[in-house]
Amino acid sequence: MSDPILAPALPPLLQGALTPEPTADGSFTLFSEDFGEWFHSREGAYTEAYTTYVEATDLTQLAQADALRILDVCYGLGYNTAAALATVRQVNPQCRVHLMGLELDGRVPKQAVDAGLVDRWLPEIQAMLAQLAEVGQVNAPPLQAELRLGDARQTIQTLAEGGFQADVIFFDPFSPPHCPELWTVDFMGQVARCLAPQGKLATYSCAAAVRAAFLEVGLHLGPIAAAGRRWPGTLVRWSPDGLDALSQQEQEHLQTRAAVPYRDPSLQDSADAIRQRRQQEQAQSGLAPTSQWRKRWL
Repeated sequence: MSDPILAPALPPLLQGALTPEPTADGSFTLFSEDFGEWFHSREGAYTEAYTTYVEATDLTQLAQADALRILDVCYGLGYNTAAALATVRQVNPQCRVHLMGLELDGRVPKQAVDAGLVDRWLPEIQAMLAQLAEVGQVNAPPLQAELRLGDARQTIQTLAEGGFQADVIFFDPFSPPHCPELWTVDFMGQVARCLAPQGKLATYSCAAAVRAAFLEVGLHLGPIAAAGRRWPGTLVRWSPDGLDALSQQEQEHLQTRAAVPYRDPSLQDSADAIRQRRQQEQAQSGLAPTSQWRKRWL
């Protein structure tokens, strides 16, 4: 499918503490000082939104339906949401979209809009992102969208208790070592409550701890292409139908101590406490040392 979003103008530079950095496809990203990571792959921020999330979940096909529910976990600069909305508008403008975004820091989507980082999308998509960033809601049929701010460990519980069921979940936190709070078995369990029976969840991560957490909460998974990354991402469903099989290398990775998941029973622990809990569990684990796996495969 052709790219529906790109207009020729490049965004201006952000005035202030954060400076946009270009990625390989001409789009821009930002660096998070809090988490010590870029928001997107340097190989292409827009490309990542399409390849890892829109294409991996087969959103083009899903958008043929009369209605579509999307959950964007870690909304960030809004690129995944923008790519999804642009795709739906191109494929089926009459599709009723109910979109929920979860984001810790409301300044981030505002900075993306103010810096012009979303200017390569069509004007109507830019307007939606600007309204979400400014007031947190868009009610413009056929689109109903809401951006909920705060710790996703808390906002996801409210969403799950309200019965929200997503056909598609974009799962895009910072990496597990930098943000273990959002990769725990306990948080995954809450996210799973929001995944519809036939729904699909996509994430860029293939970390053994992440995949083990998905499996522990009863989900099935397979690999997907992740733009600009050495390793594949992960596609998750309640059923194994439509999922590619993991490679032998990936299967063996799940048999090592790298697959000991992060845990946060109270959904309130600090990142350090979560890391320490995992380290203790790894030390007591009967799984094979990850070093043996590395010698075999890397």
